Amino acid sequence: MRTHKLMAAVMAAVISVPALAQTVQGSADEGFAIKAGNVTMTVSAKEGGKIISYKYDDKEMLSQLRVANQYGSTFWTSPQKEWNWPPVNEFDRAAYTDETSASNAGKSLLLTSQTGRKLPFQIQKLYTPDSKGKYIKVAYTIVNKGDTERKVAPWEISRVVADESGLIFFDAPVEGITPAGLIPFKAESGASWYSFEQAPQNRKINSDGKGWLAYAANGLLMIKKFDDLTPSQPAPDEAEIQVYVNQGKTYIELESQGEYKTLAPGQSLTWEVVWYLIPLKDAATPSKNLLDLVRKTIK
Repeated sequence: MRTHKLMAAVMAAVISVPALAQTVQGSADEGFAIKAGNVTMTVSAKEGGKIISYKYDDKEMLSQLRVANQYGSTFWTSPQKEWNWPPVNEFDRAAYTDETSASNAGKSLLLTSQTGRKLPFQIQKLYTPDSKGKYIKVAYTIVNKGDTERKVAPWEISRVVADESGLIFFDAPVEGITPAGLIPFKAESGASWYSFEQAPQNRKINSDGKGWLAYAANGLLMIKKFDDLTPSQPAPDEAEIQVYVNQGKTYIELESQGEYKTLAPGQSLTWEVVWYLIPLKDAATPSKNLLDLVRKTIK
């Protein structure tokens, strides 16, 4: 009898522990919180559909500088030479409309931009937490709203927290990074690694990769997984992987791009980026073990 009572008490305790939710909650006015296990991604429909926060519990991984074009994660069309600067307002900063269907409410978030005036595209962003709480998937769709054929590629730009111990790395040889030596990446276990340092100028590099880009900082490992491109597939003068750092140690961009495609009027392309965020027990140093952790996480 005592055994049965003990088992019943244990079962009741297990049942009473709430499962880690995989949900989407919020509104266009207040912002949306996308939860997957211990991870929360916050999206602002009013601020260009940007990802303005990405946390594991209470630890933040995206820049909170709150200066235009220096916080959160945004989306542009590539190549940049088609719009120069500043970014197309309708894609980057103007409000997006929440078009989530009633059947997907609480399960995903679909935001749609206005059609660009400088470039006749419309952007859709679909945010979906993994049902097992392992990741959050972001699917970007570019629709050609113009009356002529156009070529375009997708481009995600994430501004991460600047941490003295931060480590950026991806699966590619240092020799393939251009311009060579501009950012001092180091070779280790066949990958390229960069720890923050200061220089007299702002810098940006391009590289091929293996479909992922990682950042270790603040006791966390952030990984973004996307299509692995051949060197001929990105837009002209662009690349699958890009990293931008300023002359100090205060501003860093992790960038990835998809394939450059031709869209007839009314046609669209969709490109997915899967976001992971996991605790990192060991120090963020270049190692085969850290590479293996990334590969195990995204497989």
